[in-house]
Amino acid sequence: MRRAGLVLVLLLSLAVAAGADYADFYFRWQELFGGFEDRNTGMTIFPTLLIPAGGKFEGMGTAYTAVAKDTGFLEANPAASASLTYSELSFLHHNWIADSQMEGIIYTVRTDNLGFGAGGKFLYIPFTGYNDYGLRTSKGLISETIATFNVSYNLFSSYHFYGLSVGSNVKLAYRNIPSSIYPGQSAITGMVDFGLLTRVNFLKFFHSRAKNLSVGLALKNLEIPARREPLPTLFTAGMAYSPIRPMTLAVDFNLPISLSPGTQPPEMWSIATGLDVNITDFLSLQSGIQLRENPHITFGGALDLENVSFVVNYNLDLSGKINPLDKFSIEAKLNLGDSGRQALQKKVEELYASGLDAYAAGDYAKAKSDWEEALKLDPDFYPVQQNLENLERRIQLQEDIIENQKITGGNTE
Repeated sequence: MRRAGLVLVLLLSLAVAAGADYADFYFRWQELFGGFEDRNTGMTIFPTLLIPAGGKFEGMGTAYTAVAKDTGFLEANPAASASLTYSELSFLHHNWIADSQMEGIIYTVRTDNLGFGAGGKFLYIPFTGYNDYGLRTSKGLISETIATFNVSYNLFSSYHFYGLSVGSNVKLAYRNIPSSIYPGQSAITGMVDFGLLTRVNFLKFFHSRAKNLSVGLALKNLEIPARREPLPTLFTAGMAYSPIRPMTLAVDFNLPISLSPGTQPPEMWSIATGLDVNITDFLSLQSGIQLRENPHITFGGALDLENVSFVVNYNLDLSGKINPLDKFSIEAKLNLGDSGRQALQKKVEELYASGLDAYAAGDYAKAKSDWEEALKLDPDFYPVQQNLENLERRIQLQEDIIENQKITGGNTE
């Protein structure tokens, strides 16, 4: 806990050091990204769908479609729950703009090649209305609630091939605007997400069982039939690459989609890039940028303790000030274990090594016994399959030689 507190203090200190309203900075920034100006911005409803709840998903600038290695998958790529290492429970808080806040919770669990997840986020904005005479006419909370349910499955997985994960989210969104503020504006709708994810080795210069190149696709916030007020439907293609073990580089290409482009044209495409660097076994740093009309830059850090992790982010765009308490998010994530998968894998590898020692010593019976037991625990462990097949051929060859010697009376000519 002391380590977690230290990281939080350091990140906040960096933000405080920059805590000022630099008009020149904002002006130059707006000039730099003027080419991303989009006349169709703001034509969709439920903007909460596009606001990251926090965690590494936000820390890497939302370039997470191909990374998707923790509960952040729920917003990035619904295919990833079938391949997560651990079951997790995350609590998230995000100071968005001024006094608007967003709370989130995500839970995920995996059984072999099948993954499940559920989560929700709740954005609320205090609102006070005044008339032309400066008198208060209404007061209340405007809010949006998103509930998400996930399922995914990893197909074709084997010792050499990660597999192809496919998954889907079903979402329910509710917007509440009190009638005292503006009557008839509350709304409810449903939508679905679809995702694909796979991982391979490519130009890998370090030893690890983990694959170093990931590719992901996601179609998010698809509502059929389309409403008069469209949702922010988005197609994303992502890639993540680890040139060295402690570093992951990621990029996402985002393409907004309109189901009625003639009357409701979509927004422009955008790109998100992200970086994740492991400083130690328990500390990592993230950074990312979304290149769009309102560019979004994020800096974050993650502290991974034995059973709990903390992720803090500070993000900046043209919708807020450089303020340490504005655009700040924090995630507390509980590690709920892996249902014994790592212990099982360790047992398989121990039996494999024991069989190799027995084979080298000429004890073929023990080698066969160890490898057969290993295959019972993990039928897809290819090195055991291959060695066991070779051993059985060798044993059969010896038996054939002995039988031939019996027939010929020991004469091998």
